[in-house]
Amino acid sequence: QVQLLESGGGSVQAGGSLRLSCQFSGRTFPSYAMGWFRQAQGKKRERVAEINSGGSTNYPDSVKGRFTISRDNANKATYLQMNSLKPEDTAVYYCAARREYDFNYWGQGTLVTVSS
Repeated sequence: QVQLLESGGGSVQAGGSLRLSCQFSGRTFPSYAMGWFRQAQGKKRERVAEINSGGSTNYPDSVKGRFTISRDNANKATYLQMNSLKPEDTAVYYCAARREYDFNYWGQGTLVTVSS
């Protein structure tokens, strides 16, 4: 059974940085693709970063160049480094895992608040 636990959220001023962490519990972590999603109040959930089992990454234009996803297979952890944060980055951030097509394991979320 896979469980995901996020940490590292908080409040920061615009232009600041935060690093989110996601601890994976379960087997065969290296075989999972990992993603970070966010959901702002009143908006749909959106994917902000993904890293596959081979280490390739993907970002939407809204965060490209500001966010960096990484993984540590030895420690079963995934990270999201967020720089140059903007007020519109304010959201609950979720870690997710998938082995095939759909992300079917989710963490409980961590709140990121960016003030102007």
